[in-house]
This record gives sequence, C-alpha cells and structure tokens, in this order.
Amino acid sequence: MDVVADDSAEVDGLREALVRELLAGGSIASAEVEAAFRVVPRHLFAPEVSSERAYANDIVRTKRDEHGVTISSVSAPWLQAVMLEQAQIGPGMRCLEVGSGGYNAALMAELVGPGGAVTTVDIDADVTGRARRFLDVAGYGRVNVVLADAEHGVPARAPFDRIIVTVGVWDVPPAWSEQLSDGGRLVVPLRLRGLSRSVALVRDGDRLVSVGHEMAGFVGVQGAGAHTERLVTLHGDEVGLRFDDDVPVDVEALRAAVRQPRTQVWSGVTFGGTESFDGLFLWLATCVDRFCLLSRARTDAARALVDPASPIATPTVLGDAGFAYVTFREVEGRGDVYEFGAYAHGAQAESLAATLIEQIRVWDRDHRHGGPARISVVPGAVVVEEAPGARVIPKRHTTITISWP
Repeated sequence: MDVVADDSAEVDGLREALVRELLAGGSIASAEVEAAFRVVPRHLFAPEVSSERAYANDIVRTKRDEHGVTISSVSAPWLQAVMLEQAQIGPGMRCLEVGSGGYNAALMAELVGPGGAVTTVDIDADVTGRARRFLDVAGYGRVNVVLADAEHGVPARAPFDRIIVTVGVWDVPPAWSEQLSDGGRLVVPLRLRGLSRSVALVRDGDRLVSVGHEMAGFVGVQGAGAHTERLVTLHGDEVGLRFDDDVPVDVEALRAAVRQPRTQVWSGVTFGGTESFDGLFLWLATCVDRFCLLSRARTDAARALVDPASPIATPTVLGDAGFAYVTFREVEGRGDVYEFGAYAHGAQAESLAATLIEQIRVWDRDHRHGGPARISVVPGAVVVEEAPGARVIPKRHTTITISWP
C-alpha cells in the first residue's frame, strides 16, 4: 500500500516499540501480521490523542452515547493482532470487517495485498465517515467502506473468504454464514452466557465449528443484532448480577442475601499470578445450570460486600435466595501463587459454594491441561440433541453448543 510518509522518528520508534510488545506478549505470531503492524500508521486513525496514546497497547475511545458509554473505539492492538492471527488472512482474499474504525481494515488490506479486497461495514454514519477519511489519508483508498446494518452482511460484495467481527454479538445472523465462501473463516466475539470469546469458526456441513477461541471484549453491536443483558442490582449501582438468559430471580431475596455474612470454601486448586483462568470461567458457564455473572464497582465499600475473582464479570451460581461466586486468595509462603475458592451468601450458601468448588476441581482434573472447549453454531431450525457434559444455548437465529474434549 502507498502509505503517507511520516518523518517523525518518534512515531517510528513508538510503532516499533508496540510491535516488539505484541511479539513478546504472543499476540503477534506470524511474520505476515508483524509486517502489517510495522507498516500501518495507527496514529493517523486516532488523531484526537497523542502519538504515545495512539501506539499504546490499549483502546482509543472515539464515540460515546448520551450516557457516556463507549459505542465506538479503535480496538486494543493486542486484540486486533490476536483476531488477525485467528483469521489467517492470505494474499488475494476477499474480506469483510463488521464494525469500522479504519485501522483494522488497513491491517487487513496489508494482509490481502493488491490482489485482494477488504470491505468494512458499520451502521453509524459518523463511524464510516471517519473510517473513509482516515483510510484515504493513510493511503488505503482501495478499502470499501459501507454504511449499513451488518446484520445483513454486504451481499453486493460477497462471498468473503474471511469475516472479522469487531463488535460484541449475542448471535450469528444467517447472512454471515451465507456470505462465507467454501473454506472460509468467521472470527466473531460471541457472548456465551455473558462471557465474551473471540471464536474462529469454519463450516462443517450445516454448522459452523470452532477451531480456536480467545478472551475478547468489544462494545456491543447496534441495530437488529443488539441484545442487552439483564442487570439485577444488589446494592445500589455498586454490586450487580448480569444475566444473559431468562433465569427466574427473587431480587429482594438476593439483595437481602448480599448483606448477610459470607460463607467461604477453598478448593486446593492453585494458579500462578500471571496465569489466565478464562478456561475455568468457560467451564463453569458450561456446567452450571442457574448461571450468571457477578460484577462490582472498584470501591472499598463494594469490595467489603463482595470480592469476586474479577470485578468485571465472575461466574456465579444462583440459588432460590442466595448465590455463590468464584474468588481466590494468596497462598502464604509461595510467592505469586493463589488458590481458587468460593464465597457464598444467603440461603443454601454452603451447598452453593460446594457446587462451585466441585466444578473447579473437575476443571482442574479433566480440562485444565486438555484441549479447548468446542463451540458449534447451528441454524435454529436444526434440532440439536442434548449431550452429557455439553451446554446447549438457544439464540434468536442459531443454537450454540459448548462441549469439552
């Protein structure tokens, strides 16, 4: 691509430092993705912030709604790199990006080369206008920018060898599967019982099946595909339970429960301080029936009430008038080593905590060091049979199944 020249040694140095960080962290794994990150000038897609912030390994928020909630951003480089690696884009491919920012589409354009084609689509005219302007300035005028609801894909430019979705979605609309070429790959941040995973999917008969998935967080899709979680507040806005499916809830009983002393049980299962435990969270979302996510504000008052493993979203098992959630504590005398446990409140606290502890131990014994969960997406009209150890999740257009080797 003919990228606009930049004489700034500072910008060149910042871009080089970002690439080194992504390589060291494992986000970049291939020479092709590395080369794209070395070329595309990220600062031209985020002119409202300093060069230092543009090349930081973090998101750049570009639009907020009337409540101050981010509805568009330039995604964090580490996550863009991970998803590009998942997509395995090659020269000459036809690619669709759902959710426009400009920068990621430019990276995709580098990967497909002059013989390929990249289309980016967004429902927001401000976002597509911005993407078109910055892509032109950066020398990527060949990228097609489309203003439309991505629920319907872009049929005029289909089929696509690769589709990368850069907004969080609850379901996979039929158009994305229909517009995927034979042998194509869809990379989508899919919400699974509240947990978001970037899932790489390929076609297998009448379904899409995962060939890998990674933790990911994106602003939610707008338009026909939007689907809002249900939030049950337990203590003002400081503590809440998030539900992704229709679970009956006695709100007042839960609010009373959170004010009661907590029961604590420890599992004996440990992990290192830098070790990811997203596999545990997905396992609990698979095996627990009455499942939700606990979140809390980052305040001392909220922490005094609940102390979950993640303040943003921690797996929780629900009882009739109580709940239990995952936590951890430092193992004394072992440095940066921690032990998983469960805190529980309200009626049946001990049995709810025991349920979580049992499943933490099952994960550690059977799945921690095995293969990743298999995620399949089947059209809603296809009958999906329940299987032992699998979780079947009905959606609007599809039925999603999570199973484990």
